Amino acid sequence: MAVPKEKVSKARRNSRKANWKISTPSIMECPHCHEVKEPHKVCKHCGYYDGEEIVAKKAEQK
Repeated sequence: MAVPKEKVSKARRNSRKANWKISTPSIMECPHCHEVKEPHKVCKHCGYYDGEEIVAKKAEQK
């Protein structure tokens, strides 16, 4: 088995792990209602995906 010849310093080890950052989520505009939504997901505002109504919205009651 491969064995390291020397100890890896804390700075070298930590700088390798420093690149695991959270990226910002990608967003797009819904073609139906023009609200912001995540790509490849049903729109939370209108319930449409790929031009078809997937989730039927209930009428708002006051």
